[in-house]
Amino acid sequence: MAALPTMQPDITLLLDMEGVIREATLSPAMHGESVDGWLGRPWIEIAGDMGGDKVKRMVDDARASGISAFRQINQRFPSGLEIPMEFTTVLLGGRAGMLVIGKNLQAVAELQSRLIAAQQTMERDYWKLREIETRYRLVFDASDEAVVIVSPANLRIVEANRAAVEALNSSRRCNEDLGGREFLHEVASEDREAVREMLNRVRERGKALSILVHLGPDAKSWMLRGSLIASDPGHVFLLQFTAAANAGVESEQTTGSTVEKLIDRLPDGFVALDNTGIIRHANQAFLDLIQIGAKGSAIGESLGRWLWQPGADLNALFANIQRHGTVRLFTTTIRGELGTDTEIEISAAQNDGDEKHVGVLLRNVARRLPAYGEGDMLRGALGPVSEQIGKSSLRKLVKNAVSIVEQHYVKQALELAGGNRTATAELLGLSRQSLYAKLNRYGLEDKGPDSEEISED
Repeated sequence: MAALPTMQPDITLLLDMEGVIREATLSPAMHGESVDGWLGRPWIEIAGDMGGDKVKRMVDDARASGISAFRQINQRFPSGLEIPMEFTTVLLGGRAGMLVIGKNLQAVAELQSRLIAAQQTMERDYWKLREIETRYRLVFDASDEAVVIVSPANLRIVEANRAAVEALNSSRRCNEDLGGREFLHEVASEDREAVREMLNRVRERGKALSILVHLGPDAKSWMLRGSLIASDPGHVFLLQFTAAANAGVESEQTTGSTVEKLIDRLPDGFVALDNTGIIRHANQAFLDLIQIGAKGSAIGESLGRWLWQPGADLNALFANIQRHGTVRLFTTTIRGELGTDTEIEISAAQNDGDEKHVGVLLRNVARRLPAYGEGDMLRGALGPVSEQIGKSSLRKLVKNAVSIVEQHYVKQALELAGGNRTATAELLGLSRQSLYAKLNRYGLEDKGPDSEEISED
């Protein structure tokens, strides 16, 4: 008799020489099925119409050669469950009958199905990545601004767009590829130390102010701006060039005054808004915050488009400006076009003319060290709760802590919105009814003699 596999089969049938089932045994994995009704019936009958021919061939092969080849059939059980199985038939010695061994292929089929699904997902992701790369390439090459990507490790040029190739090769009168060339070799020797210092600031802070450099044998003047962007496997420098002459003309046309030129060079973001929150002027630092390369893409848009809670934050900011004329230390989060969230602090003021405009200064405070303030106040308020450990149940401790934190942030939002209940509810993501219930619970209904008038704005 041929050697049988050592693994326990899922189905074991003992047949007589006519192919009639005399015994049937199932593995523990299939203990939910009952096959007593198979006893005394030909195996070909329980295999169904599709599997009957295969069963007949396995029985005939076992009679003729002692063992049959493996064949797959969908085995139907008395419960109505149909499972794909793989069977082989072995002739027992002395013509005592035949042994049928069956293996459940359902797990294999599920694994194959999952593998196919994973392959399809990988293929979709691949084509999405190719589409993103294509769009990146089109934007990168079509940009009128010269852009160069430089490796921080050796300061060699990794990639340059068409405008950069034309600008840096203008003196050579050729379209020589810039890839692999050392970037500092393109910079005039007297400017190289300044460029190194700027790149060190970019490495440490993620970006740096523009500097004036002279490039190529002709020593043409360019404004160089740098930033650090993520790449595989590390980071790379993104360097942008603007011809100094063009920059001067554009600045004179768009700003028209020395003060506005200084505003454009501020390290903090600045925007001028009309009385509806629409951006009328923006400096480069603001464009860096919202991750937009062209100023025209920001002009005419609402500032609320990039705030963490677009409607609530802008409404709260304008409510405070209308109430006090100026705003300081207004904390929120700005979301860039590439999905990066940056914690910022806003200072703003409104002019007194007939045509109302609001000047808004946005400062990146993501790397600022925490000072004594809100966090310490909240920790101080939670102090008594910590003292109750061991004296009160965990459920009561958690309830008290949640109540203190909730009261703290309701008060903060109420003060931030200047008593405006609608803006407070928007900041907290609550309905006005829920806000009123919390104000009543914590005794915060009376916020001053003018609160009722403000709450109806």
